[in-house]
Amino acid sequence: MIRHRPAGSGHPYSVDTEQRFPVVPIAGETVTLGARADAGVTAVRCTLQWHPDEGDGQTHELELARVAATSRGRVTDGGHLASAAARLARVAGGWQATSPPVRFGGEYRYRFTAVRESGRIERTRWFRFRAARWRSDAAALTEFGRARVIPGSIEVLHDGHRAWRTRFALPLAAGEHVTGFGERFDALDQRGTELDAVVFEQYKSQGAERKTYMPMPFAHVIGGTGWGLHVDTSRRVWFDIGAGAADLLVIEAETGADGAVALRLFDGTPTEVLGAFLDRAGRATELPSWVFRLWASGNEWNTQAEVMRQVDLHAQHDIPIGSVVIEAWSDESTFTAFRDAQYLVTDDGAPHRLADFTFPPDGAWPDPKGMVDELHRRGVRLHLWQVPLIKMRPHPRAQAAADAQAAIREGVLIREPDPRGGTRPYRNRGWWFPLALMPDLTDERAARWWTDKRRYLVEELGIDGFKTDGGEHAWGSELVYLDGRRGDEKNNTFPVAYAAAYGALLQSAGRPPVTFSRAGFTGSQAHGAFWAGDENSTWDAFRWSINAGLTAAASGIVYWGWDIAGFSGEIPGSELYMRAVQASTFVPIMQYHSEFNHHRRPSRDRTPWNIAERTGDERVIPLVRRFTHLRERLVPYLAHSAAIAIATDRPLMRPLFFEWPDDPAAWSAPAQWLLGDDILVAPVLEAGATERTVHLPEGEWTDAWTGDLHTGGTTIAAPAPLERIPVYLRGGAAGDLMEVFRG
Repeated sequence: MIRHRPAGSGHPYSVDTEQRFPVVPIAGETVTLGARADAGVTAVRCTLQWHPDEGDGQTHELELARVAATSRGRVTDGGHLASAAARLARVAGGWQATSPPVRFGGEYRYRFTAVRESGRIERTRWFRFRAARWRSDAAALTEFGRARVIPGSIEVLHDGHRAWRTRFALPLAAGEHVTGFGERFDALDQRGTELDAVVFEQYKSQGAERKTYMPMPFAHVIGGTGWGLHVDTSRRVWFDIGAGAADLLVIEAETGADGAVALRLFDGTPTEVLGAFLDRAGRATELPSWVFRLWASGNEWNTQAEVMRQVDLHAQHDIPIGSVVIEAWSDESTFTAFRDAQYLVTDDGAPHRLADFTFPPDGAWPDPKGMVDELHRRGVRLHLWQVPLIKMRPHPRAQAAADAQAAIREGVLIREPDPRGGTRPYRNRGWWFPLALMPDLTDERAARWWTDKRRYLVEELGIDGFKTDGGEHAWGSELVYLDGRRGDEKNNTFPVAYAAAYGALLQSAGRPPVTFSRAGFTGSQAHGAFWAGDENSTWDAFRWSINAGLTAAASGIVYWGWDIAGFSGEIPGSELYMRAVQASTFVPIMQYHSEFNHHRRPSRDRTPWNIAERTGDERVIPLVRRFTHLRERLVPYLAHSAAIAIATDRPLMRPLFFEWPDDPAAWSAPAQWLLGDDILVAPVLEAGATERTVHLPEGEWTDAWTGDLHTGGTTIAAPAPLERIPVYLRGGAAGDLMEVFRG
């Protein structure tokens, strides 16, 4: 076996061994040509032919060298160097060669020849590319709004037949800050950095890796005249924000064959800039006030008995909850049927109704309907986990097999090119559920086919929402969607459509569209709530998550939260947990969650009682009780403030620069925000701290805990003992809000 995949797996940050790199070669530069072969292959060469538009061509015979095979960002032949060499001979290995510098004009053809130990020869088919070069093309960019693009800076990467990318530059003035870009974990101000906009599942360490589930090619530029921009595309975009040249913002965008890019420029305050962006991207749909109560979940709450036990424990400890999310509820095969449920397979993949299921008394979920009704009686809403994939490993059986066959037969799947020039169903290239099929939820018919199989959960069982997880699995610019467009244009839009499809299902049953997603893109603002994704229980992750919330808010996301003190690995220490609980009381969505740990002991649940027991810290439960009760009293304020945020474009979780764009301390002070119009929040983000620096902007501010009055326009050292998070109330609102804080 020898394999070459010109564009690789589609991993946006990794080069696979068996791909061509760069995918679009640059004239005058070399090209890496790679293949993977099984252990029986002893030599590989590449025949590279150049056929110029005019004149004689050339042929190069390239001998490939063994390399450690990498795929989807992982080293498959890796490990300790001393043992890696030995493994190369007996596992599928990588082979690569570097071409001579390639020329503009004409077509390159290449194929690989493998020699086996037996002497048998194997060849791939011929592959083709044209080398591209940058050329000036002012017509490629259309500016909407006041022109800011530097004349002469617009260039197109063109191979003589088609364009691939367009780039251009805008001026950055001294003192301007650049922020937004969707959900960004590493920093609020991106001036001096480089980043891109592509949906990606970065499992943990998002701040260190500088990758995100929810990018947007939108930015505020604050501190000068006040302006913003939106690169109006769903394709990948790169930004050099004063990194290469301090006074330039250089933007490079993937394009269609014509190279056309639309750039929308907005002038005004941050609120005006955001409003102009949302005029096109869409605004949040107002969600019911119960979303502002505590959300609770754990991936090991995988039986009805355990869910109800945890709900009972909340009541016993007087820690009120408003929502429970059950992740491990399904058969892990169809993701539509409860585990242990008995039913007849619908061979045509037709949806089931609740009456089609029998729930054994000794099963994991003996009475799902009774459970939902009891939760509702207690004032608790229920959300079920979803993933937009049809699992194919292990080989599907029963209903899962029927569903896969029906999806293929009904033509509701994303597809990919096959070696014969046609297409075949796309098989998931990510690490999670590899080789799964993926429905095209950007297509209305396919989305309805998919969500109808879940309709009974809403209409008959009565669930209140869905955790729409895993929207990042569409990899590859060559994917083919049902409307004929390709992955380069559609992949980023998938998570938007995913949440929209489930929201539409809920609304069709007369319920509010409460979805809870981690992935998104431009347009996600209109679809449900979001959390910051998977993260460890560390202080760094805590700080990164706050950055994510502030930048998401600056990009128009209203309903946002994160896993309190992280969800993965060993439990957080009690101090981190309590500081995170305090901070989460003052973000739009307050929720905790924990990763599956195979029910090992001691438990890694992030429940307050487990943290208290594991750490031996008796302060945990009383503190969580106090802040969750405060949260309950804040619900009317939060609901009112969310409605105002949607109506006025002033974020619910509001970075200080929205109100005070000319205040330098809005950037220099550690993370602070306004919650609504009147609550200033300054969380403690460092271990061992008993006070923190708080910037009080212009105006009058009242300490929410002591009632002390402060005149703004100054920075203070605020007391922050472990039981207190610095919070200040603005002006005339302080009187009513003080009553909320006193309880």
